[in-house]
Amino acid sequence: VQLQASGGGSVQAGGSLRLSCAASGRIFSATTLGWFRQAPGKEREFVAGIRWGGSSAFYADSVKDRFTISRDNAKITVYLQMKSLKPEDTAVYYCAAKMWGSEIRTPDYWGQGTLVTVSS
Repeated sequence: VQLQASGGGSVQAGGSLRLSCAASGRIFSATTLGWFRQAPGKEREFVAGIRWGGSSAFYADSVKDRFTISRDNAKITVYLQMKSLKPEDTAVYYCAAKMWGSEIRTPDYWGQGTLVTVSS
């Protein structure tokens, strides 16, 4: 599985961005796709995940109610809609895949990162 992330950029606090992660290869209903981020000087952290089969989605507390993860089965793409962005959301965002099960926090595959910069 290959993952291609895009959509990063610079935005002012309170603004919105949408990240995309296009997947190629076999994706199963048991696959979970998700997003992580790594801010400068910090460890990579989980942001959001979604099961490919079904509609269950889950989020880190820090982004709940501001970020929405969704998927387009036809395009095999996962999106992360981010709103009410804060300077502390500044990070490189990575998409990831766990092929079997929901343990996205230990993914099997990583995509390249896309930089999100939020200015105050």
